[in-house]
Amino acid sequence: MHITRRRITDRGEPVALTIGNFDGVHLGHQAMIARLKRAAGRLGIAACVMTFEPHPRERLMPGQAPARLTDLREKLELLAAYGVSRAQICRFDHAFAKISAESFVTRILQQEMNVRWLLVGEDFRFGAQRTGDIALLQKIFPESGERELEIMPPVTLDGQRVSSTAVRSALLSGDLDLATDLMGRPYSVSGRVVDGLKLGRELGFPTANIRLKQQRLPLNGIFAVEAGWCNDSGHTRRARGVASLGVRPTVLNDAQPLLEVHLFDFNEQIYGQRLRIDFLQKLRDEEKFPDIETLITQIEHDIDCAKAYFSRMDAAMHQTVCLDC
Repeated sequence: MHITRRRITDRGEPVALTIGNFDGVHLGHQAMIARLKRAAGRLGIAACVMTFEPHPRERLMPGQAPARLTDLREKLELLAAYGVSRAQICRFDHAFAKISAESFVTRILQQEMNVRWLLVGEDFRFGAQRTGDIALLQKIFPESGERELEIMPPVTLDGQRVSSTAVRSALLSGDLDLATDLMGRPYSVSGRVVDGLKLGRELGFPTANIRLKQQRLPLNGIFAVEAGWCNDSGHTRRARGVASLGVRPTVLNDAQPLLEVHLFDFNEQIYGQRLRIDFLQKLRDEEKFPDIETLITQIEHDIDCAKAYFSRMDAAMHQTVCLDC
């Protein structure tokens, strides 16, 4: 996927474009990408996504900005995996926020990006003070029949609108099954394994410590997880385990959030590896225990619960395979 990190000054080849934050790249976003790719194929032009960094609410209302479902790297990886050939990253700063709605369309979309086909959601707003809307787009975007505008209706799942907000709500309540359904895949966090305080090893449960790029995440607690990474030979590896996402209140005070993963039956060197952790089942909330012995007993119980979850999952998968035979 070709990535452009600033606005284009020279008019290039025409593109089919859709615009949004695409946080989480959930089923609604995936439906937009599928429609974008069909139009790009029909017109013989590149399928392009415009997204913003940072999230506009992080810049304009930092105290009210939602926790991100994906950081920029994860989002771009997902967009590429779903078939987007080009991503236009617009730096959302105060200067960009002051661009009028009319200038956004005529200067950025038409002149700079040469958008031939445009897809937006029916609640799309743009420009300074969010004054631009669908009616304005329909008025000024088409030019002598050379450009096409399409409006995407909401995508629903069992009567619920699929949105980043709905995914965050499911994660916050611990309903990972619903979050998986809304995203079309398990919620995941990616990062590199870094050196830690070796607290897990001292307790008898060595962990891989994952560096978090963002301090606010849409969930916390103890989870059954699967880890995936590419080893030095380029082969994809997967391992199951139990993860703690939180501040470790029993052993530290005022600590920053950390993702710690204990992988079952695993004794390999993976420092520096970039792991993707898929969150499959919430086991419990994080809590502060009265002493280390109580914490160790709880960790042992968490591991038993996670292994029981995987046993049930394997049994259900085996049963499904047998029914399909």
